[in-house]
Amino acid sequence: MDMEARRHDTKGESVCVVSEEITVDWRGKPSNPNKHGGMRAAAFVLGLQAFEIMAIAAVGNNLITYVINEMHFSLSKSANIVTNFVGTIFILALLGGYLSDSYLGCFWTMLIFGFVELSGFILLSVQAHLPQLKPPQCNMLTGGENCIEAKGFKTLIFFVALYMVALGSGCVKPNMIAHGGDQFNQSNPKQSKKLSTYFNAAYFAFSMGELFALTLLVWVQTNSGMDVGFGVSAAVMAMGLISLVSGTLYYRNKAPQGSIFTPIAQVFVAAMFKRKQICPANLQMLHGSQNSVPSNGLVDPSSDPCRLVHTQRFRFLDKACIKVEDGSNGKESPWRLCSVTQVEQVKILISAIPIFACTIVFNTILAQLQTFSVQQGSAMDTQLTKSFHIPPASLQSIPYIILIFVVPLYETFFVPFARKITGHESGISPLQRIGAGLFFVTFSMVSAAIMEKKRRDAAVDSNKILSIFWITPQFLIFGLSEMLTAVGLIEFFYKQSLKGMQAFLTAITYCSYSFGFYLSSLLVSLVNKVTSSSSTNKGWLSDNDLNKDRLDLFYWMLAVLGFLNFLNYLFWARWYSYSPPSVSTTTQQGTHGDDYGFTNSSKHVGDESIP
Repeated sequence: MDMEARRHDTKGESVCVVSEEITVDWRGKPSNPNKHGGMRAAAFVLGLQAFEIMAIAAVGNNLITYVINEMHFSLSKSANIVTNFVGTIFILALLGGYLSDSYLGCFWTMLIFGFVELSGFILLSVQAHLPQLKPPQCNMLTGGENCIEAKGFKTLIFFVALYMVALGSGCVKPNMIAHGGDQFNQSNPKQSKKLSTYFNAAYFAFSMGELFALTLLVWVQTNSGMDVGFGVSAAVMAMGLISLVSGTLYYRNKAPQGSIFTPIAQVFVAAMFKRKQICPANLQMLHGSQNSVPSNGLVDPSSDPCRLVHTQRFRFLDKACIKVEDGSNGKESPWRLCSVTQVEQVKILISAIPIFACTIVFNTILAQLQTFSVQQGSAMDTQLTKSFHIPPASLQSIPYIILIFVVPLYETFFVPFARKITGHESGISPLQRIGAGLFFVTFSMVSAAIMEKKRRDAAVDSNKILSIFWITPQFLIFGLSEMLTAVGLIEFFYKQSLKGMQAFLTAITYCSYSFGFYLSSLLVSLVNKVTSSSSTNKGWLSDNDLNKDRLDLFYWMLAVLGFLNFLNYLFWARWYSYSPPSVSTTTQQGTHGDDYGFTNSSKHVGDESIP
């Protein structure tokens, strides 16, 4: 039995089954490996992912233009509307992951909330089409002070539609990744390798969706109106739902297993009740530990494939495993007594939180590329030919044009080459991939700051307008960085040994986007407040005119913040990779320690070294 098969544990000690036993077909019958799952089934999910991101990206990436030009909000307020909208999408991913793992399953969660998202797109199209649902037309560039900002019922309809889209997209996103990953049996070495390929394919589908959204759909919005653009997004989303339903006969479905928070809460509650207890010196006395040792002193890992090895980290949680000798034969409540495996699962989850936190600044930088960088493009020469102008929102298609070539090259050439050197099935470990991405993202902001200073000086000092292509480097660098960080983070969390929580763990990765965009809104407000020293001295980002703002200084601040965040990540990644096993456990396991379970936290995700 390979290591992956030995990691198929669930939420508690009472249920412990390998993945094949808990996957069913569309009728609820056990899935057939010859008919269900694999890349064929995952391809239908990839179709939904490409269409869904196409629909939501076309709205999100051009939303700031709509709320300024049509709803007449100020630049800073519009930027916050966009970042709050995107942030809400990703924080609602937690709801989608919880409902999926606990009650609905991935397929039904995607189908139900996919229709909610579709309804939001339709309502946005109606709101953008009807003049009575918008303020009077006005040019914000020439007469911004006289333009009437949307209020009352008009804003109500707009925000209801916008957050219907957010609710639907948020609940769909984590389940697309998780459901696609569920099509591969990790206990099979060949399919385990294909799982890594799937994650790269998912990012390729994401890149294709973004590319079409930022070129074709944004062009439609710019030339045919936002009402038509929102309508096209609705049609694209409908195509995604058709793709999802078309694969129904081929899916391996993991059945929901009740509230995923219950076994986690049980550990904390039990540890609190027994906080005054002293852990026994002999760790075999802990509930769920190996009770007998073979004559050769080695534990056979196949004797219990679902048990995790006790580690020294977060020792206060071990008190949840202490068996109280009260003279009665009654069995303790699961809220008072937990197994070592259950406690170790909670330890793994806590240990992964700093890794997640280190990607928040990364997504704060992403927020700038979807807001202020679009406005940068609006202040530059967008003319490509005599009759064609590049929509500023389409600038974000630049990295995806490159990535549709880079991602296949990465999977075809780099991964096999790196695999020969590292022995890792993904080429490099997820933690190494995340670290490389966090390192490169700093240079995206350095490039943005240098370019913005050049653009502003040319406009103010020489009255020249630079070509929009000057800002392409910052998008190119960020695209490479995102390919490394985003895919690495998803693979890292999906492969954690918390079975039955794949959708929720994937949702946690999306929360990084949410917190990043919320942090962006906070930084914009904070920077404006700090840099406004007097009533005559406005903040760096307080004016609607980029030629008067100091966006370049804001970008430099983010570059410094990004580099400090990278150094912080190095510390936590090394800390995560070293989790010493308990002494008695090491003695028992001998040479089988690494194969059996998790004597080192890096073993359960395959991260032996950190960049």
